[in-house]
Amino acid sequence: MEILNFDIEINASPEKVWSVLWADISFRQWTSAFTKGSFYEGTLEEGSIVKFLDPDNNGMYSRVEKNIPNEEMKFLHLGEIYDGVETAQEWGEATETYILEENEEGVLLKIIINTSDEFKEFFEDKLPLALSNVKHLSENQL
Repeated sequence: MEILNFDIEINASPEKVWSVLWADISFRQWTSAFTKGSFYEGTLEEGSIVKFLDPDNNGMYSRVEKNIPNEEMKFLHLGEIYDGVETAQEWGEATETYILEENEEGVLLKIIINTSDEFKEFFEDKLPLALSNVKHLSENQL
């Protein structure tokens, strides 16, 4: 497992950035950096299972480990989904954490990914674009 760190300064309130990250319409917009048409099913309550899917019903499922509104969201990735069928994976502590730190300019959004080698290049390639999308939506949406 490898820990990857990404961050971006966003000139917006924590509430605005949080809304962009997790509201259905904006989630679909910023996650298009990963796969066009990405969305999630389920709730973001701690302990719940959420499915991250593409339009072909492929993706992954995860457990919400932490949800502190406007501050931190953490997922533990449990398995993959192909054609709607869930398959558990032995990923260990494969986590994805979103941390919002308020500062004078707005928010420093940090994303910490604990991932296996097989997904490292994917995150390094796609996450900077996804962060740019979050920044643009947070600073420009009403």
